[in-house]
Amino acid sequence: MEDFSMLQGSATEVQIGPMRLTQDPIQVLLIFAKEDSQSDGFWWACDRAGYRCNIARTPESALECFLDKHQEIIVIDHRNSRYFDAEDICRSIRATKPSEHTTILAVVPRTSADEEEASVLPLLNAGFDRQFKENSSITACYNELVQIEHGEVRSQFKLRACNAVFTALDHCQEAIEITSEDHVIQYVNPAFERMMGYHKGELIGKELTELPKSDKNCADLVDNINTFIKKGKEWQGVYYGRRKTGESIQQHVKTTPVIGQGGKIRHFVSLKRLHCTNENNKQLYKSHRDEKYTGDNSQSESHSFKCKNRRKDSIDVKSVTSQSSDAAPSLPTRRYSSMARIHSMTIEAPITKVINIINAAQENSPITVAEALDRVLEILRTTELYSPQLGTKDEDPHTSDLVGGLMTDGLRRLSGNEYVFSKNVNLSHSHLSVPNTINDVPPCIAQLLDNEESWDFNIFELEAVTNKRPLLYLGLKIFARFGVSEFLNCSEATLRAWLQMIEANYHSSNSYHNSTHAADVLHATAFFLRKERVKGSLDHLDEVAALIAATIHDVDHPGRTNSFLCNAGSELAVLYNDTAVLESHHTALAFQLTIKDSKCNIFKNIDRNRYRTLRQAIIDMVLATEMTKHFEHVNKFVNSINKPMASEETSSHSEGSDCECTANIKNFPDNQTLIKRMMIKCADVANPCRPLELCIEWAGRISEEYFAQTDEEKRQGLPVVMPVFDRNTCSIPKSQISFIDYFITDMFDAWDAFAHLPVLMQHLANNYKHWKTLDELKCKSVRLPSENNN
Repeated sequence: MEDFSMLQGSATEVQIGPMRLTQDPIQVLLIFAKEDSQSDGFWWACDRAGYRCNIARTPESALECFLDKHQEIIVIDHRNSRYFDAEDICRSIRATKPSEHTTILAVVPRTSADEEEASVLPLLNAGFDRQFKENSSITACYNELVQIEHGEVRSQFKLRACNAVFTALDHCQEAIEITSEDHVIQYVNPAFERMMGYHKGELIGKELTELPKSDKNCADLVDNINTFIKKGKEWQGVYYGRRKTGESIQQHVKTTPVIGQGGKIRHFVSLKRLHCTNENNKQLYKSHRDEKYTGDNSQSESHSFKCKNRRKDSIDVKSVTSQSSDAAPSLPTRRYSSMARIHSMTIEAPITKVINIINAAQENSPITVAEALDRVLEILRTTELYSPQLGTKDEDPHTSDLVGGLMTDGLRRLSGNEYVFSKNVNLSHSHLSVPNTINDVPPCIAQLLDNEESWDFNIFELEAVTNKRPLLYLGLKIFARFGVSEFLNCSEATLRAWLQMIEANYHSSNSYHNSTHAADVLHATAFFLRKERVKGSLDHLDEVAALIAATIHDVDHPGRTNSFLCNAGSELAVLYNDTAVLESHHTALAFQLTIKDSKCNIFKNIDRNRYRTLRQAIIDMVLATEMTKHFEHVNKFVNSINKPMASEETSSHSEGSDCECTANIKNFPDNQTLIKRMMIKCADVANPCRPLELCIEWAGRISEEYFAQTDEEKRQGLPVVMPVFDRNTCSIPKSQISFIDYFITDMFDAWDAFAHLPVLMQHLANNYKHWKTLDELKCKSVRLPSENNN
């Protein structure tokens, strides 16, 4: 990043109502890969306007500069995608918190007179606010920037100032309620919640007429108030409000109309205080005051509570309960007896300890904090902590069907239809010629395998020249490079026989889940294992386990999903209780086949302890490919690996910091497990990160397999798990977009942050753009019709 500080400029005073603000000189970030007349135009325009200006050449330096300086205006070169993807940069900036107050401008190419004007919607969807037609004139650039300053930037500056006002309202001791001109509640502060016994979530968005009214007010009092305030006059007087519990309280109310756009009343602001003329109100007022004092006191003594036993310092249960019932029966009482039972548990899981800590923190917290912690506890007590909850109204059907088909175990509908796929395991050796040694490989295959260490290796060419047996040849090459035979103390002949036997038990009739897919996952796993940080985090046993897991991870796959098998009442679904059916079968069958025949038993020469450790690692990785726990695995990786390493890298500037990070991972086997799970998960679904032609081929193959499943579900009268995968109506681009958005992007962002995979991320961006283009052109196949004809 090149950082050129410009003239400091002078601060500007801005008025928002009675509030006077001082705005610092505007900061601008220019993101141009190459310096040209357009970047120079904006550069000198900033100089003329007195703005502080920075220039970034790469997406990484742009994001770093923005997070450091929080510029108000960002100008991104959108004219040429050869150097970087402007929309991706915009999205990455928009993903950060500071960007909500930033205006982002896209510089787009000029259009000729006979060329149709392009829609701005793709830019807006990517996060841009405006577009600027290419014009290197300094004056044109200056005019654009000044208009943005006096428009969007000034408005955003005023909006930021509103945070101070809301902070004041939240800490105000008077109850405040803000409604629209139609008396719809828009805001209430914590004092209002305490006074009325409601939570703001129960009030905001409701009309005042929907709330219960006290019968102690005069019949025409409400009409009189409305007549007053609708004329733009302030009303002040005594009014009976009704709390959530049903009791009436006497309040001193001041309601003020707020004039807005067009000189019309846009809001009503009501300030409410308890009218302390009777004992009930005095008692209620006292309880509110005591509650506030307790909350403040608990905050001031927070340091001492870190060292003390919270249970010993708890308030007496009887005194709190009686005080609450007498003073403010609507305030939720703490269930200290339940708390005591939780604390007395002798066997505590980690989540139990977390819940205990939160329960203890509630004891002396203000009511708003206690209620927030109640909601936290509700979430923690659910079983699906890591699974995002999809909406039900306007959800994309492609995403819904993918989630339903890949992340559930079906509808478990009892049916007379039972689906049983071939259980005839293939123990015999193939009739194809098999190399005697790794060097005894046909020249055409050997030539292809020379390039197998490249991520862009074409697995389909290997599939063709090996007559759909790529796993054997690629496996021999990769296993030899990683010293698998040496680690297992088995001969190359045994390893060769094992690979042949495993490949024979993949179904070549499947369009996707066949041995080519297994070879592809093995190739990706080997590629990941060569990355420095991955290599430094794992032991040789982990590497061997990962390669074996990749090889067997889909053996004997029937070309149908777990949901299908559960709905069909298949033998395997019954055997594995509808849970991780296929993944359990892949691992169990692979080990059964391996140990059944000494000729292909690659484990026969290792000691029992090493075998058990290796076996457990293989099983764990294959089970990790099951999609119902996808988000659990990804979130654990982010929180246990990405975030700690990011904080270590931030705090340490020494050259050996990366080595220290990987050394720390090696000291924690749980972290190694998370890395292995993430690695095989990414290898298993790496198709969107392959070169475009390979990505397109894989997309066609998986779609055909899903189409075949839908056809069979309809034939058998089974529930259709993924209705969008109907071969007559399905949009393959839409399905790919949904899959990338929902499953791929976040996972590979996390994996890339750890393993550093720029080539894969570039392919992912290119492929996503390909599917988006097809979708925008309403094309439902993997290519445009014109391309298919070529």
